Amino acid sequence: MTFPFSRPRRLRQSDAMRRLVRETHTSVDHLISPIFVCDGSGVKREITSMPGVFQMSVDRAVEEAKLLRKLRVPATILFGVPDRSRKDACGSEAWAEEGIVQKALRAIRAEVPELMLIADNCFCEYTDHGHCGILNTKREVENDPTLDNLARAAVAQAGAGADIIAPSGMMDGMVRAIRSGLDAAGMTQTAIMAYSVKYASAFYGPFRDAADSAPAFGDRRQYQMDCNNKREGRREALLDVEEGADIVMVKPALAYLDVIADVRRHVDLPVCAYNVSGEYSMVKAAAERGWIDEKRTVLEIVAGIRRAGADMIITYWAKELAQWLSE
Repeated sequence: MTFPFSRPRRLRQSDAMRRLVRETHTSVDHLISPIFVCDGSGVKREITSMPGVFQMSVDRAVEEAKLLRKLRVPATILFGVPDRSRKDACGSEAWAEEGIVQKALRAIRAEVPELMLIADNCFCEYTDHGHCGILNTKREVENDPTLDNLARAAVAQAGAGADIIAPSGMMDGMVRAIRSGLDAAGMTQTAIMAYSVKYASAFYGPFRDAADSAPAFGDRRQYQMDCNNKREGRREALLDVEEGADIVMVKPALAYLDVIADVRRHVDLPVCAYNVSGEYSMVKAAAERGWIDEKRTVLEIVAGIRRAGADMIITYWAKELAQWLSE
């Protein structure tokens, strides 16, 4: 039987041909690597539920930043893991001059000035109740008082060296409040990467071990999004654009590729996707049992996230990907 029309398989016959016609490309330039910063000195403590990921003291975080720069990973996002004795009802460690993230920002900026520094801006790691803001008498997060503290923390983070502030608490009006606070402090060049579309997800479980941020009671479904909603995500992203966001984010990634694609269609700003802890740990667990090939699986995952429309990916595989993508 003859085929007078084009045969797609002709373009799949060799590695060189597949690379030549490849539609979606991922490079190290698209990667952001998280760092969890804890108290102490010389600390590098593996997170049990996230093999290969560590809580690090500031000195070890600087070493990690140097390695990222050597691998040409362009950016890191910092999460604070303060000692529990310094947690309080409002999360004041988040804006303290000697807060753990502020110390890490200053140290990394001094040693690795080329690395882009992103500061996660939320309170769940810093409050004694594990929720993302100030609570009222009903133990509900109060939106507007929390906004003032988010702006306060953003100014402290930018002053310590953050290039980008990443508010993650899903408070209404958080981008406007942070933008106003930064501008009033003369920090008009500090960018905002908003966790615009953040779902109340089961995929965050290992992160709560990493950041010691599990809520002491209840859950976060009052302020994070329902996983069944797609159009709401578009609205959230467009609201953040209107308020002054420079980058919008969708979190998690794998179960929300349709949301990433929808946001990409409706937003002209750069779109980030967070390949979250549960996604990482599932692959790690399966790979350790020999059920899947970790490298091939991860490369396929990031290709899918990029294909959906993400311009950048926060991923715990950033260092490995930097090496795999260069092979």
